[in-house]
Amino acid sequence: MDLKQLKAFIAIADLHSFSAAATQTGLSQPSLSRLLKQLETEMGVVLIDRYHRPLHLTDAGAFFYEKISAVLTEIEAVTSMTQRLSMPSSTLNIGFVPSVLYGLLPDIIATLKQSNPDIDVNLKDISSYQQIDALKSGEIDIGFGRFAHQDPWIQQILLRHERYVVALPKAHPLAQVRAQRLIDLANNRLILYHQTHLPIATTVSTAFSSSKPKSPASSPIDTDSAAQQHTSLDSQAPLGQNEPITEPLLHLFAQYGVSPFMTTTVSDLQVALGLVAAGEGITLVPASLSTVRTEQISYQRLIHENATSPIYLHTLKDCVHPSIPDLLTATYQVYEQRGITYRPQKFASMP
Repeated sequence: MDLKQLKAFIAIADLHSFSAAATQTGLSQPSLSRLLKQLETEMGVVLIDRYHRPLHLTDAGAFFYEKISAVLTEIEAVTSMTQRLSMPSSTLNIGFVPSVLYGLLPDIIATLKQSNPDIDVNLKDISSYQQIDALKSGEIDIGFGRFAHQDPWIQQILLRHERYVVALPKAHPLAQVRAQRLIDLANNRLILYHQTHLPIATTVSTAFSSSKPKSPASSPIDTDSAAQQHTSLDSQAPLGQNEPITEPLLHLFAQYGVSPFMTTTVSDLQVALGLVAAGEGITLVPASLSTVRTEQISYQRLIHENATSPIYLHTLKDCVHPSIPDLLTATYQVYEQRGITYRPQKFASMP
């Protein structure tokens, strides 16, 4: 059993076709067929049922595919990391979610370049979850995101919590109220935009009519980039009791025993703000977004202390780019200049 046989099997299994797999791999169909047959002979197992079109995996083949795919992904990640360790790139590739770009990221990059004028920085708009695969493949060296990850290849630090603000149409009756409560917003249509939900289902067990907050749970939130270009409208009635709530904004409302009157789900944060500007509802966004569409939108603060969106920095555990310590230093310098409270941290493999 060798890598060429395994990759041939994966290609055939993914595409359900010898011809499509041949095009993808650059091998001839006879070569692919031979590699697959060698693998099956060595294992003494039929992995692919060749008598159906499109091709089907046998039960044994489906099991083997699931397990070997993970192994091959690990091999590719280790190979990429080994290459980067032996020949570190002079370019620092940074992934970010758009809400971070509206915040302090430009100032952080400017501060980094002031102290390291020769550094070459490449920025990539990429969602928090996509950043994990991008780190493993070497597409990025570090990522700014808003979601906590549990991955054996990744190390992550919490930079800070950013307060949420309410985005309301300028003509809204509450547009000039300087301190907003979630219970006072419940009669509005809430526009939801998160493509990633909380990793652990949260059950709301108290009546929604109560305004007394529960003990807030940790709420890592991902304000990702537009993964889709089309708006998806999904209005719904109030959620029932004891129903698991993993959508980040609904989760926040639920902590205070509140359920919005109606919701609309769209593809990304910019679309959500566009609907607010058009008077189609309200939403909650990190405070750094409060400079967007200010001629049409009023941004007001929430009184709730736990109404925050975290900002995380994550990189590989075993392959830290040499410029990352300087990036972290620049981040904390900007926080100090802006008077932002933070707890200094560093990655485990940093000096």
